[in-house]
Amino acid sequence: MKVVTGLAALGIASGLGLGMPSAAQEQEPAASDGTVVIAITNLRNTKGVIRACMTTNPDIFPRCREDPASHRTVVKAGENVTFTFSGVKPGRYSVALLHDENDNGKADRALLGMMPKEGFGFSQDAPVRMGPPSFNDAAFDFDGSAAELTIKMRYLL
Repeated sequence: MKVVTGLAALGIASGLGLGMPSAAQEQEPAASDGTVVIAITNLRNTKGVIRACMTTNPDIFPRCREDPASHRTVVKAGENVTFTFSGVKPGRYSVALLHDENDNGKADRALLGMMPKEGFGFSQDAPVRMGPPSFNDAAFDFDGSAAELTIKMRYLL
């Protein structure tokens, strides 16, 4: 799997337009310095890709396209999806995921553009109310060595 750092865009209320690369292959987790391994549960199917973004910037979460230091990747959806962000520096991070079932690079919406048709998930299983969770609700502290997270996908439609 190719881990891409740089621009990313994930959000619930604001559209989830991602502009991210095509699907990359799954990678077995590697537990070494500077790695965050993420396992995804509750995928409703194996169609499309999972788009992931991890940032330290609370001002732009969950849309981290303006954060040049963000980590992002795209992996093929499957039965057991696990991927690794490597080269991660110590800090307070939040992760946002999109299950882009038709791999069109955006979050499809229904009900006058108000309701996501595709799945999403956040670190710490952060609550979703009338929009995406706050950075602090999804945040976890990373010491610079290795971390393992499990993120549950949610679907509203």
